[in-house]
Amino acid sequence: MSKEAVLSKVPAVTLGFWIIKILATTLGETGGDAVTMSWLGETTAHPNPNGYLIGTAIFFSLLAAFVAIQIVAKKFHPFLYWATIVASTTAGTTLADFADRSLGIGYTGGTSVLLACVLLTLAVWYRVEGTVSVTSVNRPRVEAFYWLTITFSQTLGTALGDWMADTSGLGYLGAAAVFGGGLALLALAYYATSLSRVALFWAAFILTRPLGATVGDFFDKPFEHGGLNVSRPVATAIIAVAMHPSGESAPR
Repeated sequence: MSKEAVLSKVPAVTLGFWIIKILATTLGETGGDAVTMSWLGETTAHPNPNGYLIGTAIFFSLLAAFVAIQIVAKKFHPFLYWATIVASTTAGTTLADFADRSLGIGYTGGTSVLLACVLLTLAVWYRVEGTVSVTSVNRPRVEAFYWLTITFSQTLGTALGDWMADTSGLGYLGAAAVFGGGLALLALAYYATSLSRVALFWAAFILTRPLGATVGDFFDKPFEHGGLNVSRPVATAIIAVAMHPSGESAPR
């Protein structure tokens, strides 16, 4: 095994990785909504002032702490890695909601801005390091690029999922079907073409987020809005148990 592989601090990209990633993004959606919409009451008759902003501050503080620990860690730790992913997706949920709803940017505007942020981060990362492959994530500077890209992509995914489900009129299940179909096409491209594996990875990584967002919304949104009206804390707890990292999370 090469020195790069030994030092890599991200999981092997297997089927198990993608399953846990989708569960983590769904958990981020229900968890973020549980705090801002249920606890802080943003969708109730008596919301806490700046609820989305407060939720964003809470989860970004957790994300910053997890990223710092992840960077100083000497080797790959499954629980730490996935805790950081969950923190990024939860922070992304509350930040996207803050931008879309509190700042009034809207789903279309939020999606456009965040897509630009993802592409810019990847471009700068490539310019500095010469690659954006996850196999190179074994040094502090590369890890910083990695987690910044992930955070932007998680936030983008929330805005994109909301846009597809609400603005396009497809609803939660319709939007989930679109994103699921997109992931299936990427999987087909991986096995049937010679397209860049790095590009396919980041495309899939971004698409798993709106898939998780729409599935999470389908679970916890009211019946009249097309959801199942499952309690957000209950849904969050169930998904957290389901995504317990398995042996598939071995380092790359």
